[in-house]
Order: sequence, then structure tokens, then C-alpha cells
Amino acid sequence: MFLLVFNYIVLPQLAASGEAVDTLSRVNPVLLVVALLLEVGAMLAYTMLTRATLPPEPHIPIPTLFRMQLSTKAVTNVVPGGSAAGSTLGYRLLTEAGVPPAAAGFSLATVGLGSAVVLNLMLWLGLLVSIPLNGLSAVYGAAAVVGMILLAAAGGLVFLLMKGTDQAERVLRAVFRKIPFVEEETAARFVRQLAGRLKALIDEPQLVRRGALWAATNWVLDAAALWVFIRAFGATVNPIYLLIGFGLANVLAAIPITPGGLGVVEATLTSTLIGFGVPTRAATLGVLTWRVAQFWLPIPLGGLSYLTLRLGKLGRRIKLGSMATETRGSVTRHVWDEKSGEYRAVSADELAEQRRDRAS
Repeated sequence: MFLLVFNYIVLPQLAASGEAVDTLSRVNPVLLVVALLLEVGAMLAYTMLTRATLPPEPHIPIPTLFRMQLSTKAVTNVVPGGSAAGSTLGYRLLTEAGVPPAAAGFSLATVGLGSAVVLNLMLWLGLLVSIPLNGLSAVYGAAAVVGMILLAAAGGLVFLLMKGTDQAERVLRAVFRKIPFVEEETAARFVRQLAGRLKALIDEPQLVRRGALWAATNWVLDAAALWVFIRAFGATVNPIYLLIGFGLANVLAAIPITPGGLGVVEATLTSTLIGFGVPTRAATLGVLTWRVAQFWLPIPLGGLSYLTLRLGKLGRRIKLGSMATETRGSVTRHVWDEKSGEYRAVSADELAEQRRDRAS
């Protein structure tokens, strides 16, 4: 889809401008490097946002958590509706690193919701500032309303978990009772733990402020990278207009149609910037270069990051833990069975359970 859009929409626009080659020849390489560093900074800020929502123990080093984030972003960018697949991989990596399942689920949900809230606030702020200058566009207003509805739905879910934990537990029990290979009690326990984590979060305003700061830093650095990419091709855009186009494109990208909003972001952002007066060639090349750094580059880097996680300390620890679990389950002892009146083979796990029963 990306190649079709590029071939039939982008290239004709560049050819029509008649100055595409000249624009590429005059690009500022220093600004390209600065923009790339800003993208790396945005990813680091998102990593710090995730770190702020995780419990203190077990301590996951920032480089390891950064590679986890790259791995999940790579999956998100190659699968339609990739946020769910990326979150699944992130959940597995965090739990394999020793994070409790409830804490891992809480962190992923909080990061996603908090990041969406900050993005919508930035879009609404940009719209409020731009209304006196350009009036209110129906498209921008519709995007703001859609974002408000999504946030209201997420807020309702949080309220239900905090104020109606018993009702949410009953609903989930009824759902998971009909799903094979899913334990009803495990799902109910997860709901209770998640509700507890939400209540604890409300009691820690400092943590909320720190998370909001990191989320805002992530989006601001990402938008700043876009501004610098456009500037590298010789054009300048009003930061307010850039913020509106950036927020609009990312809000629409949340609709699970294409992986990472592929095609949606490019078309929305390019047309919005051109509408705000940015030259066609600079807007097109700037957005495409930004998407290379923001969307395409994390895919191979995420694949390499996943390999380093599997072949590094985390992978070895997971493998050793799995071997230890298998070994504990396979070791047997012969004990006297009073019911049968003979010796029988008992696994170490079964023997430990018998000891706990006798102790209780």
C-alpha cells in the first residue's frame, strides 16, 4: 500500500513541482542528523514513561527496556491493528523479565492511555490557539470529537474498574468461563490486581505528573523531529500548524486499518501541511523522511533488538528458568504409599505439595 501511494500520489506531486531534484541536492545533512537524534530521544522518552509505571522491583535496566520498546514497535508497525500484537509481545517480554503479570498489564495499559490523553490535549491546545487565526475546520473538529469519545470510553473503563470491581469481575468471569484454555480464577485475580494498581496510582500524584511529563516529552520530540526534517528541505512551518497536523495524523492513525497508520499518516499530514502553506515538495519529502525515521527504521532495529534480548542475559535467564522448572517437575522419589501398601514414584513438585498439606 505504501509503494502504491508513493508511486501514484507522491511521485507525481514531486514531478509536478519540477524542483524535486534541486530540493534533494540542497538538503541540509546536519539537520537530518539532528532530526534523527530527536526521534531517538522520543523513543527514549517513551521508554522512560514505561519505566515510570513499572514497580521498583525487579529493576530492568534502561537499555534492556529500550530494546523491548523497539521490539514491540517493530511488531506494531508490521501488523494491521498492530497495537494489540505489540502489547502482547511487550507483556510477554516484561513478564519474562520478572515483572508480575498484573503490573505488566497495568504498565502497558497506563502507558497507552496516558500517551493518548497527552496527544489529544496537544491537538486540542493547537486547535484552540489556531481558531482565532484560521477559524474552526470541520475536519479538525471531527478529529477532536473522535478523540474525546475514545478518551471518554477509556475513562469509563477505568471508573468501572475502580468503583465497580465486583461487577467487572463478574462480567469477565462470565466471558472467560466460555473461553478454552483460560482460567476463570486467573482472569478474576488479574482484574482485582489491576483495580488495586489503579487505586494506588491515584494515591501517587507525583507518579502521574512524571508519567504525563514523559508522555509529553515523547510527543514533543517526535513533532520537533518532523519540524526539523521539513526545515532540512528548506521550508519552515508555524509550530502551531505543525502541532495540528501532527496531532490529527496520529489520532487518525489509532484507527486499526493499516499497520502504524501506514498511508493514513502520510496522506493526512502532507495534505494538512500543504494546506497551511508549506511548499509541496518540502512537505512531501519532509513527511516521508520523517516516516522513514519514525516508522520504517524501528522495524529492522526492533528485529535486531529482539535477537539481542533472546541471545543476551534475559534470554539465558529465561532458558535457565525453563530448564529448572522442567527439572523440578521431572525429578522423582520413591515413597511409601499407605493406601496401596507399596512404594511409588512421586515427582518433587507433588512431594512438596504433600508436605504443604501436612503442614497446614
